[in-house]
Formats: sequence, C-alpha cells, structure tokens
Amino acid sequence: MKTIRNLSLIALLLLPAFTAATVYAGTSPDRKKNTQETTLTFKGKVIDAESGNPLVFASVAVKETNVATITNIDGEFQIKIFETQTSRNLEVTFLGYRNKTVPLTELREDGYKNVIALTPAPIPIKEIIIKPIDPEVIVRNAIGRIGRNFTDEPNLMTAFYRETIRKNRTYVSIGEAVVEIFKAPYANDIRFDGARIYKGRKGSDVERMDTVLFKLQGGPVTVLQLDIAKNTEAILTIDAMKYYDYSLSSVIEIDDRPHYVVTFKQKPHVDMPLFMGNLYIAIDSYALTEAEFGFNLEDKDAVSSIFIKKKPLGMEVTPEIATYRTQYREQDGKWYFAYSRAEVKFKVNWKKKLFNTYYTTMSEIAITDRTNEEVIKFAGKEKLRYNDVFSEQVSAFTDPEFWGDYNVIEPDQSIESAIRRLSRKLKFSDRDDLEK
Repeated sequence: MKTIRNLSLIALLLLPAFTAATVYAGTSPDRKKNTQETTLTFKGKVIDAESGNPLVFASVAVKETNVATITNIDGEFQIKIFETQTSRNLEVTFLGYRNKTVPLTELREDGYKNVIALTPAPIPIKEIIIKPIDPEVIVRNAIGRIGRNFTDEPNLMTAFYRETIRKNRTYVSIGEAVVEIFKAPYANDIRFDGARIYKGRKGSDVERMDTVLFKLQGGPVTVLQLDIAKNTEAILTIDAMKYYDYSLSSVIEIDDRPHYVVTFKQKPHVDMPLFMGNLYIAIDSYALTEAEFGFNLEDKDAVSSIFIKKKPLGMEVTPEIATYRTQYREQDGKWYFAYSRAEVKFKVNWKKKLFNTYYTTMSEIAITDRTNEEVIKFAGKEKLRYNDVFSEQVSAFTDPEFWGDYNVIEPDQSIESAIRRLSRKLKFSDRDDLEK
C-alpha cells in the first residue's frame, strides 16, 4: 500500500501566501476557435420537488452531446450551447432522484425562473433481487469490470476548474481556469493523464491579505487523482480490499439505474490512515458511477505528515475535515470521468496566540466537453506538475469578458461578495497610499 502515501489528494504547501477550489463547465477551446456559430445561454435552478430545497451539484447535460455542467451551492446552473442545438433536450440527474428531460425550447429567457423539480426515487431493498448480496463480492466485480465498463480510448477533455480558500467564514482567495485534459485509456496508469491551462485567472489581491497562509499544490492535477476508477491503488484493488470492511447500506436509483450503495471503512487493526465512504455501483453492469469518501483523521500526527509539506516554525496545523467526491458519466455504453471535488479544513494554531484560525480549501473540476477524435498527448513541458502552484500559473481578474462563450458554473453569492469586498479594500488602500 505504499502508493497510498502518494495519494494525499490535496497536499498543501504552507507558505506566506495562499490559494485553493470549486466547479465549472465549457465548450472545447479548439472548437470555439474554429467556429463562428452563435451560442445561447440557458439558466435555471434544480430543486427537490417535495421540499423545494436546492439540489447542489446536480448534473445538467445536453442529451446526445458532450456538453454538460453542474449546479452550484444554490442549485443554480448556467449552460451555453450552439444555436443549432436548441432542438435538443436538457437532461437533469441527481443521486437518488428520477431523471428529468426538459426540451431546450421550453426554457425561458428570464434566467433563474427556469425551475426544474426532481422527484426522489428510493428503491426499497426488499423489492429488488440482489445478486450477489455479499458487498465484498460486489466490490470485486466492480474492480474486475473496470476494463470493460470504462473507455479503452484516449480522450481530450475540456473542463472548468476553480479553487478557493476560506479563512473562518470569509473567502480570501479564488482562482479559476479552463483546463484541457488528456485522459489515457483506463488500462493505462493515471500517470499517463495530463492537464494544461488553456485560460485562467485569479484574485490579484491575494498576496496583500493580512494573513500568513498557504498555497495549494498541484491544482487541477491533484483533483484529477480522485478518478479512483483509474487511480485505484488506495481503494479499488483486490489487494486494497484486505484493509477495509464493507457493508451494503442500501439500493438507490441513479440516472434511472438501480445501484448498490456499498459503505467501506478501514479495518481497526490497520495502523495507516486510509479512507471511508460510499461506492455507488450499478447493479446491471457493476460500473462504479459515483463515490463519496473521506480521509480517516483519527491519527492527527500521521495525517498531518501526509497533508502538510512545509510550515513555519511555531505553527501547528491539524486537518479537521477531508472529504472527496467523484462522478462518472455514461455515453454509448462506456463510462467517462465527469467531476471531482475535494474539501479540506485545517485548524491553524500559533504558539502564544489565544485563538485558533480555521482555513477551508475547496477544489473542483467539471468536464464540460470531450472528444476521442484526433487526440494528441500533451508535450511534457505543457503539462501541469504536482509541485506547481495554480495561483502562480494564472494572472489577475482584469477582463470582464474573460470567459466569453465558455460554460461556467457561477460561484455562489458569498464568493462574489467576498471578491467585491476585497477589491474595494484594495482601492481604499491604494487611495490611502497616494494621500500619504
């Protein structure tokens, strides 16, 4: 299990400055450059039909295309498509709910008045024939069928990536980018995959914040490690299974398919911090379609050594929360990486200081377009590396038309407000400097 220590997932490099993550979506950069087609923007909100509550990170896709996005923390989405595709349908899906198909021609132009309500779709476990019932056999079958269920062709993907850092309850850093991803076939090691920034931006004022903070190492490359159907070593190998206990917690419907929900946690005798969470495995094909899991943080010293690469003298940093989520999307009988999210919360304690400070990093990436035609592997010098700091690879927020026709999952209002407040703070600071 030596590779588990390499799977820090979101390893942080503590330095006197800082950066971290959220989600997005967009049409292929190459396709945008080579076409003059007009794009249209559709907005809406996805809610629970019974409670009216927003559904966070619901999938919103244009059927029979590779264009997709997801909802933000308010359940809202924005998706841009070519005008020639308006005859198509929008398909909205969410874990444990019935899919809903909405013709694009029925969507209004007045934005978020397009409310799409999804109906819960529980499946009573006693009403379905479950074979095999042994959760370990289910996981073994899922592992054995990765090669059959996941694509055996290389793909070039377009994704939206964002990272944020929050100090206590205030956002203090934000960066985002359109990213191109080379995904090798699932028979290949994840080291063959690569990512490069097509277009990106960050908050220009981050380094002027009055905090001693940290930079998030790896950026999009690190979040792509959450593709556990390819990066299988820590969770999805026969060898890894001996370190976990499994239970079948329920059967639910995802995307009109019944799924086993297999819960896993590390065995009590394992002395190395591992993972715990839920695997969502399709009953008909044993395809892993989604995973929600977290890092076991009971051994604080061991966990700190995994996450923290460097820190100032006198600072004590303790991970408090480390949660991850990965989703896949099926097309033409094969499954593709679609989305991943990582959230890590740290407690920072300085010696001789009375109060602790909490920092929360969130990194998300959403695949918004994909092609398996004319796929060329990135040159080594173009690829982001694990030791790259995303905030040092992109420039400041300067262009109001920055994203153009790309699909963007808009940040929640609190992030936008934080950026505006930060900008105002800088303006006042600059004015005061001039007056002096």
